[in-house]
Amino acid sequence: MSAPHDTAHHDTAADATIAATSTRITVKSAEDMRGLGRRLATFLRPGDLVLLTGELGAGKTTLTRGLGEGLGVRGAVTSPTFVIARVHPPLGGGPALVHVDAYRLHGGLDEMEDLDLDVSLPESVIVVEWGDGKVEELSDDRLHVVIERAVGADAPGLDGAEDVDDERGVTVTGVGARWAGVDLTPLG
Repeated sequence: MSAPHDTAHHDTAADATIAATSTRITVKSAEDMRGLGRRLATFLRPGDLVLLTGELGAGKTTLTRGLGEGLGVRGAVTSPTFVIARVHPPLGGGPALVHVDAYRLHGGLDEMEDLDLDVSLPESVIVVEWGDGKVEELSDDRLHVVIERAVGADAPGLDGAEDVDDERGVTVTGVGARWAGVDLTPLG
């Protein structure tokens, strides 16, 4: 179901190469995407930054619902498109989940500073939809999750309806020292 492979990340600012682990998973339904989120949650700890990339309807919020279930947070995880960010406090002793939708934000980290994500990061897991190119400066260590529709799939999205076109390819890549050597293959 997944095909692990190692990649290298080159950080030109520090002029250092940090090995990163990457795995690819095939997801066939909305429930499978939530299950992937639950499995991914077992890898996360306070201070982790997760960037979600994928077109509209790819399943970013569905994956985040699974993350919320896996982390054991309070409140229904829904798309934060209009509020920009939602904080889901933990029900137990785990970290809070901060779910951010950067789709409407075009100013990069400067615009994101108003959300005080840097203050929340040490004690929370921060998940940013549409965060590529906008929030990487928050942490040298981050998890990139790229969701792509299967070739030929034209479904409107992973909205819970059973549809053969719901198949997605999900690539999860850990960047930075936090993720170096972490085996992500159990996600598949």
